[in-house]
Amino acid sequence: MSSRSQDDNVFKALAHPRRRLMLDELKEGPKTTGALCDAFPDMDRCTVMLHLKVLQEADLVVARREGRERWNHLNALPIKQIHDRWISQYATHAIGILDRLKSDLEG
Repeated sequence: MSSRSQDDNVFKALAHPRRRLMLDELKEGPKTTGALCDAFPDMDRCTVMLHLKVLQEADLVVARREGRERWNHLNALPIKQIHDRWISQYATHAIGILDRLKSDLEG
């Protein structure tokens, strides 16, 4: 898969507020699909599974089977890659502009 299409999958996955909340749940540690369903009682199991599928396609969640349970693990690397590619470059530029503005105001 090309880097561009992988970035698209990550942005698509992060675009939905429920999926971001699911990632927040997984920051604390791996959770079973059942535990994620319990964390979102207003969603049925099928909906939780659909959201997990989108997160897996973006490589943000890695699922491992242990017996009858499916454990979902956060993979933060795609988010870091988005940060490195997009956010850090723009943040550096913005900091430079603010630094020049501060110098102009003080000068």
